[in-house]
Amino acid sequence: MTFIEKLNAAWAENQSLLCVGLDPDISRFPAELAGKPDVIFTFCKAMIDATADLACSFKPQIAYFAALRAEDQLEALCRYIKTTYPAIPVILDAKRGDIGATAEQYAREAFERYAADAVTVNPYMGFDSVAPYMEWKDKGAIVLCRTSNAGGSDLQFLAVGGVPLYQHVAKLVVEKWNTNGQCALVVGATFPDELAQVRNIVGDMPLLVPGIGAQGGDIAATVAAGKTANGTGMMINSSRAILYAKTSGNETFAEAARRVAIETRDAINQHRA
Repeated sequence: MTFIEKLNAAWAENQSLLCVGLDPDISRFPAELAGKPDVIFTFCKAMIDATADLACSFKPQIAYFAALRAEDQLEALCRYIKTTYPAIPVILDAKRGDIGATAEQYAREAFERYAADAVTVNPYMGFDSVAPYMEWKDKGAIVLCRTSNAGGSDLQFLAVGGVPLYQHVAKLVVEKWNTNGQCALVVGATFPDELAQVRNIVGDMPLLVPGIGAQGGDIAATVAAGKTANGTGMMINSSRAILYAKTSGNETFAEAARRVAIETRDAINQHRA
């Protein structure tokens, strides 16, 4: 099953457009995990188990693992998802952007070492920085387009051929690069007008949409701008709001995460029809 097929199946099976981001920050872990071996794996596994039936995808951010020399725990998490929740796509958030043989090695890292279903990539160096990932026909290449950070406007709004650069990237991907039907785009929820512009350009191509939750993106505006005609088409990511949800009463940290994930999924679904 290809990444796109797997994503379509997850949208239908879980009735969810929620992507759960895995950004483990040890300084924010619950006190009861202090001193435990492989604490990053333990924390993220709890998050996965708490939300697997609510999510259309999981998105581990590699920097949070690599900075703590915890790549082995990331590998173990990816294996755990593949074994326990094989229907849920794993997106490695790495934003790789090199060329040639180096890009080939990054592709091997994502798809062999971590067995990810898709990886985020940076198009700044052109098609030859993306092409090596597309040699893996069953995998996804998710190209940065209009990012959720304010500084993205420094470059992404520059005019190229009479249109903003982010729209030029969207057109390149949908018209020239997506020859195997395996591409998606990253478009931030913090810019719903631009999200709508991208949706108009790329048709039903999947969009990875960060920026709700801690970054303040509006769910109703995001869904209205980015959904496809059948009410899917998006992986709307929430990381910190779910992972570090404040507990209430006798809730465990995992129960709090599940509660917020349910609230987020349901809020998204309210606007899908």
